[in-house]
Amino acid sequence: MTDIKVVEASKLTVSFRSKRGEIHKAVNDVSLSLCPGETLAVVGGSGSGKTTLLRALLGLVRPDAGNVALYGKDLSKLGKDGLAEVRQRCGYVQQDPYGAIPPGLTALEAVCEPAHIAGVGSGREEIRERAVRLLAELGLKGERILSSRAAGLSGGQRQRVQIARALMLSPGILFCDEPTSMQDASTRGEVIEVLAKHVAEGTAMIFVTHDLVLAGKAAKRIMVMKEGLLCEEGPSDKILNAPEDPYTKKLIDSVPSLVKIAS
Repeated sequence: MTDIKVVEASKLTVSFRSKRGEIHKAVNDVSLSLCPGETLAVVGGSGSGKTTLLRALLGLVRPDAGNVALYGKDLSKLGKDGLAEVRQRCGYVQQDPYGAIPPGLTALEAVCEPAHIAGVGSGREEIRERAVRLLAELGLKGERILSSRAAGLSGGQRQRVQIARALMLSPGILFCDEPTSMQDASTRGEVIEVLAKHVAEGTAMIFVTHDLVLAGKAAKRIMVMKEGLLCEEGPSDKILNAPEDPYTKKLIDSVPSLVKIAS
């Protein structure tokens, strides 16, 4: 395992002003780092700051304090072109698959699009073959699905198209925000296996979820958040089987079979 950090955040704080004018810290003094081939699950309930943290790591929201570095480059010091270049090396799976796929494109075109925009690959046929292969990995095969536009796909299918799209440029890190929320039990496992395969090949991954069971299956390390604060962090088996923070214990107590699943 290399010591080069793909992503590193130090004392990150992101605040929003409510309609009443009150300041709400969505992310409060959170630090993390990730090396190639590592996985981190960020777990917490609604409003815990998971999605805001992910967006801050990508430079999509500006932090009030702290800093983020992707591939060793401080995002606050990058211009528009530099930020775009760094983001091109990141895959982002948004929480809402309905708005993430360009509606006018077919599933296949949506997956090919990042490569066409970036100008990578030796030709359109090579790009198409990679897109078809990624979609097939995620169980999306056949001309009917490949030629379907977003409106003709289910939520689960759109989610998998979005994952294939995020993987198209062989990113060094995947930022996944609830990437299996619309999958049934069988396809959820298949998606996790596909993501694990790419992690094994060197891709780092941050996997955001509210589900501790899923976190244990998807990641080797878990970070638990509550109301913007980092409650607890450590190896998945330790967090799931011997939690220290009361909030983590509460989450585990709400899933009686969790320890059996994690063991």
